[in-house]
Amino acid sequence: MKLNFRVILFTLALIFGVVFSIPSLMQSKGGKKITLGLDLQGGLHMLLGIKSEVAISSRVKSIAASVKYIFDDEEIIFDDLRMVDGKKVQFELLDKDDVAKAKKLLKDGIKGTVLTQNGMKFSLTMTKAEIARTKTSAINQAVDTIRNRLNEFGLAEPTVAKQGKDKILVEVPGIKTQADEQRIRELIARAAHLQLMAVDEDRIARVSSMSKQEAKSYGDVILPDVKMPERKYLLRAIPVLDGSMLTDAKVGFDKNNQPVINFSLNGQGAKIFGDFTGKYVGKRMAVVLDNSVYSAPVINERIGGGHVQISGRFKLSEAHDLAIALRSGALLAPVYVMEKRSVGPSLGADNIKASMLALILGFLLVVMFMILYYGMAGVVADVALIGNLFLILAIMAMFGATLTLPGMAGIVLTVGMAVDANVIINERIRELLHEGKSIGKSIEEGYDKAFTAILDANVTTLIAAVVLWVYGTGPLKGFALTMGIGILASMLTAIVGTHGIYQFLLPKIDKKRLDFWFGIKMDGAK
Repeated sequence: MKLNFRVILFTLALIFGVVFSIPSLMQSKGGKKITLGLDLQGGLHMLLGIKSEVAISSRVKSIAASVKYIFDDEEIIFDDLRMVDGKKVQFELLDKDDVAKAKKLLKDGIKGTVLTQNGMKFSLTMTKAEIARTKTSAINQAVDTIRNRLNEFGLAEPTVAKQGKDKILVEVPGIKTQADEQRIRELIARAAHLQLMAVDEDRIARVSSMSKQEAKSYGDVILPDVKMPERKYLLRAIPVLDGSMLTDAKVGFDKNNQPVINFSLNGQGAKIFGDFTGKYVGKRMAVVLDNSVYSAPVINERIGGGHVQISGRFKLSEAHDLAIALRSGALLAPVYVMEKRSVGPSLGADNIKASMLALILGFLLVVMFMILYYGMAGVVADVALIGNLFLILAIMAMFGATLTLPGMAGIVLTVGMAVDANVIINERIRELLHEGKSIGKSIEEGYDKAFTAILDANVTTLIAAVVLWVYGTGPLKGFALTMGIGILASMLTAIVGTHGIYQFLLPKIDKKRLDFWFGIKMDGAK
């Protein structure tokens, strides 16, 4: 007996599987480990809805801010710039010589809008295509933003995926306390819509007695202080700039060692901010986040460089979460919880026990059947099956994959599928032995004849697993992952590995003991 390439390859694969999978099975501190999913370690499951109509209103507000900036930058004289019902922007030009120039600037600078004219009064509305694009963008951006927030928060393997046309599935494993759950919900739902808004200095003194409708007639909006809601600010409804121009946000400390948030603006935002602060020295500008005023300092001088600070008497954890929300981007439209459930760690432990019981029972039954029916050939198939299980766990651990309850079901299914190839091979070998061919030739031709059928079956199943992984969410992905890895591993263990073992054992196979080696009784094998 001598070693061959197939035996060496199978042995190396088995060693790799054992080395990488043992730390995961023991959940030891050393080595890479498989992350347990929500259903196995407990956590938070939420289905979120999204208010896409708010995204339209936000887009209209952004258009209004762009119109104001373009006209101010080009020194076009205008009046009565306002939003109407959150659906369109109206303004009036005061100089006929500016009309042609204004039309060209708006056409080139603001895409997806239609400009209509009535004398010297104009209105900008979004096209139907732009409205549809904004709604789609709102949910896609919400998925990306929530995923970024959870990743920056340091959570392991959160699942965030679009479900249907306007819903978002969020699963966060490892959330065990009510306080953690509440913090995660606030982080997910926070719009983090940052705006820098001018204070209406002419009417601010009357804000306490002013109604929202009266403020709206002046093109203003009334917003509360974040810490003292009874204190009101009268602000220009069209912001100077918004969070879409923010590039970074970090927690810092002021001179009193209190947490603050320092954020930076991109080139366009820095220019707008610098121009505004230079033009309105002595006036106040409010830092507004999610419709609450965090500060409204007086502008003492032009502020260049695009660096701004938010101070709001934060706790350190609040500042940290807010910085994460700002960095990951604002939600174009607010989300709300449609469905929520928590999976406790005790239920997760029960799931693991039940799944392990099913896996061990299924494994033992398959092992016993193969030995009883195929004899020593069954033992060879069982060795390949053990190698297959170790390889699945090792590959998942190496890539830090998440093991879910459906994933455990995929492993149980793989136990049956892994020996399927050897069943086909053993039956082909038996047929050839019955035809009177030699043991060596029966083994070689048995593998050759079985290979095509095995390859076709595995490839088609693998395609199904890939489709489930690409288009599925949550449980489907977990099932597809373990099934796909199991199929690839079985191609190595069940075809290459067992073939090598047979070649290694061939000199020892006694033609008079075929019942022991292949589970058949016959005479005359050459």
